Amino acid sequence: MTDKQSTNGQNAYSAENIQVLKGLEAVRRRPAMYIGDITSRGLHHLVYEIVDNSIDEAMAGYSTYCNVIIHKDESVTVEDDGRGIPVDIHKETNKSALEVIMTVLHAGGKFDKSTYKVSGGLHGVGASVVNALSEWCIVEVFRDGFIWKQEYRRGVPQAPVKKTGKTKKSGTKTTFMADTEIFRKVHYDFDTLASRLRDLAFLNKGLKITLIDEREEELKEEVFHYKGGLIEFVRYLDQHRLALHKPIYYEDERDGVQVEIAFEYNNSFSENIFTYCNNVNTIEGGTHLSGFKAALTRTLNNYGTKNNLLKKVSIQGEDTREGLTAVVSVKVAEPQFEGQTKTKLGNNEVKGIVESITNDKLAEFLEHNPPIGRKIIEKCITAARSREAAKKARELTRRKSALESNALPGKLADCSISDPAQCEIYLVEGDSAGGSAKQGRDRRFQAILPLKGKILNVEKARLHKILSNDEIKTIITALGTGVGEGDFDITKLRYSKVIIMTDADVDGSHIRTLLLTFFFRYMKELVELGNIYIAQPPLYKISVGRESFYAYDDEEKEGILKRFSKNGKTPNINLQRYKGLGEMNPEQLWDTTMDPEKRTLLQVTLENAAEADHIFSTLMGDQVEPRRQFIERNAKYVRNLDI
Repeated sequence: MTDKQSTNGQNAYSAENIQVLKGLEAVRRRPAMYIGDITSRGLHHLVYEIVDNSIDEAMAGYSTYCNVIIHKDESVTVEDDGRGIPVDIHKETNKSALEVIMTVLHAGGKFDKSTYKVSGGLHGVGASVVNALSEWCIVEVFRDGFIWKQEYRRGVPQAPVKKTGKTKKSGTKTTFMADTEIFRKVHYDFDTLASRLRDLAFLNKGLKITLIDEREEELKEEVFHYKGGLIEFVRYLDQHRLALHKPIYYEDERDGVQVEIAFEYNNSFSENIFTYCNNVNTIEGGTHLSGFKAALTRTLNNYGTKNNLLKKVSIQGEDTREGLTAVVSVKVAEPQFEGQTKTKLGNNEVKGIVESITNDKLAEFLEHNPPIGRKIIEKCITAARSREAAKKARELTRRKSALESNALPGKLADCSISDPAQCEIYLVEGDSAGGSAKQGRDRRFQAILPLKGKILNVEKARLHKILSNDEIKTIITALGTGVGEGDFDITKLRYSKVIIMTDADVDGSHIRTLLLTFFFRYMKELVELGNIYIAQPPLYKISVGRESFYAYDDEEKEGILKRFSKNGKTPNINLQRYKGLGEMNPEQLWDTTMDPEKRTLLQVTLENAAEADHIFSTLMGDQVEPRRQFIERNAKYVRNLDI
């Protein structure tokens, strides 16, 4: 191609092709860059961003409450009693500071450390992004004895900031309606919001957060107010487990980094450490987690050795964390977030600070509380013996695999492609459904592993017991990652998608929960990185003459029936309710549940690890009463009940 052709032809590329997006246009054009996505997760993120501004006021010591209201029309109000957004004229722009904050990206008080020592959220883009992605937004500021107000439409101010009245209170009230041009569906989940707000109330002791839902006839309200802060957080997480002692709590500040930690040991066998930086849930951990782990191991070993409690047993890091529930919260002026999901703290200085504070404070606590110290060391010794038993179980499994000509499980129908990025495995309930799935699959990239019955409830067993369970051993071998600390290796995962496919009945739900509990407790990285999926088989087959339609829930079924109803009369329709996957032949299973072009998969994500832990301990733990209460409270949300 000549230069002339490239200039005048269809593929011409010159200065005329360069677009400069002004103001908040960039946010509306590429919303996922700012809020993650435009699904339900991104929608809820709008609320979190405005709430984070209120939390920053609380962290700075100026706010005592934050109210969040979901209105009947799905608009949301967030109000606090902080200082109120400044409304005076901003010198550089010659506009009200309120208008600048609401309409200019990267404008706000979070960049000035004299205004906010630490802050959470999206660091200065939160309010303007929410405004840009809202059909309308109204901000009222209560400041200097007056009420100030400004309205916006899709981020554009409708008039200058104006004074609308007098007031004795201070604070900011923001009401916004998420834009249906951006979001596929505007509907807020009460429990999703409650989970995040509960965490924020625990992390900011004394702050009162109220969530109100006006959408139902009967007003729904939850108040989160924890004077004990992290101590109450740990108790909440362990409320369905038997705690071995009262929570250990300490806080300190060094070199401008604030550290607050609470933890206790319980009668479970899993490790649950939840870490936060500036109220952001650091799901992937980071330097604050490394510092805490290192100090915990060193301090307990020193204490055990000094008091002759170790009985010739060597306790390692993982032994000191069995049955541990801990919350580690740090406040850092300039946090550096890393990792695949930007939820890993990377500040190197934080590791040494957390380690030093934990060494000092924990050693002091143990010296003053010898009965608790002895209980903890006894728990660690039992864990060390269990670890040795688990090591032998692993070695036995490896030796057995090496002796066999094919190390993969015999009932695994593997795929022909060897590139994990292109491969997926279905964990299928029962041999019958497994047989149909094997026949119906695409053998190039789909592997099938039939599971016989229910796997072990890992919530109630130590690792060496878990490793002796045949079904779990089969899953571990098929995935190839190994299991548990020091053995699990994500790089050895043989399939990028691990898909749980169970019947749409009570047993199927139980098997699915058991599998999810196992992955959450012993292969959490698969959940964190989005490798776990749940297949969505249809509930109904609707035959109208020679045509067949599939419905995945009752709403879809009613829609199909309505479509073929004429003048209120329904033609000869055959309605089949699937009780199990085994009722479908291979072609039907492929068409409805396994064909990547047509199927629906639910990706299992970890929005809130602390709440996930709380739910798993409720559903799979020893105590029956909390499980009954959970089921009763959530029964009205069940879409399909098999009796």
